[in-house]
Amino acid sequence: MITDVAAGRAEPVAATEPALPYGGHRLTPEHYEPDRVPYDVARYSSVPDTLPVGSPAKVGILELGFASTANGTELVHHYQKSPLQIMHPLYYDPARPDMAYTYLMSTGAGVMQGDRLRTDLTFGPGTSAFLTTTAYTRAMRMEYDYAVAQVNVEVGADAYVEYLPEPVIAFADTRMYQRTRARVDPSATLVVADTFVAGRLARDERHRYSALAADLEIRRPDGTVVAVDRLRLVPEDGATGGLAVLDDHDVVGSLYVVTPLAAARELADLLHAELTDGPDVLFGVSALPGDAGVWMRVLGDGTAPVADALRLAWQALRLRLTGLPAPVVRRT
Repeated sequence: MITDVAAGRAEPVAATEPALPYGGHRLTPEHYEPDRVPYDVARYSSVPDTLPVGSPAKVGILELGFASTANGTELVHHYQKSPLQIMHPLYYDPARPDMAYTYLMSTGAGVMQGDRLRTDLTFGPGTSAFLTTTAYTRAMRMEYDYAVAQVNVEVGADAYVEYLPEPVIAFADTRMYQRTRARVDPSATLVVADTFVAGRLARDERHRYSALAADLEIRRPDGTVVAVDRLRLVPEDGATGGLAVLDDHDVVGSLYVVTPLAAARELADLLHAELTDGPDVLFGVSALPGDAGVWMRVLGDGTAPVADALRLAWQALRLRLTGLPAPVVRRT
């Protein structure tokens, strides 16, 4: 407590609050560090011999807020700090001129040691949006510490959102934790996917990363759990265990659908009808509890077959849930 003794008074004066760093609360560890990092990744915690955690360019922040307007879905809130940024939303789907197509980008060569990346995506009531990345995410070699990429998604009432980023490639010696958390209104639809590649396969780099951990959590606004998926990849001698992990395949893709627009059993049957196991991919589909939706896992030895399977699944889901075909997604 500080006292004011001017004019003979001794009255309490509130202590001055510590000044926030440049960038405000977004650049405090409480904002860009997750509340928990899995042991498989956290055990590599150390101080890099280059830029330490929290340095300029080591913390990437992206905030996007979408709202439904008379013109369709528009971006109404936008904050970015390199290396994360976006292209302006596009409206190139003739079947859905109201839907915003947004491309997430990074100005860096890839995800580096000590990087802390946080993306917050908010979709207001009645919005329709598709988000993806412009290129594969390269998780680079790491000698010190680890990298974290967080994505937080809020989906309001009657919104329709698809978040389908390009794959993450885990280079040799990388240690990375990816966490995706979503809160979805019971009347809304969220389609979200992720894909992990076991290295630069063209260079015969297979499962040489140190540790790759990914958590996905989907909840209702009141906190009710809809889906939780934990992925832990810690190779030993270039292998990752049995079928419950990767069954020694090189690519794993996942697709999650939370929607009230169709029954879970119907969506599961639809995906089984669109996809078949073969020499290039294996897949499985399960219904989420409470008829909330479905999720699918795809395994393969090449990126293209897994990507094709996820694309076919997305196209079938878009047609069933909206009654309209999916467009060709442009990346150039």
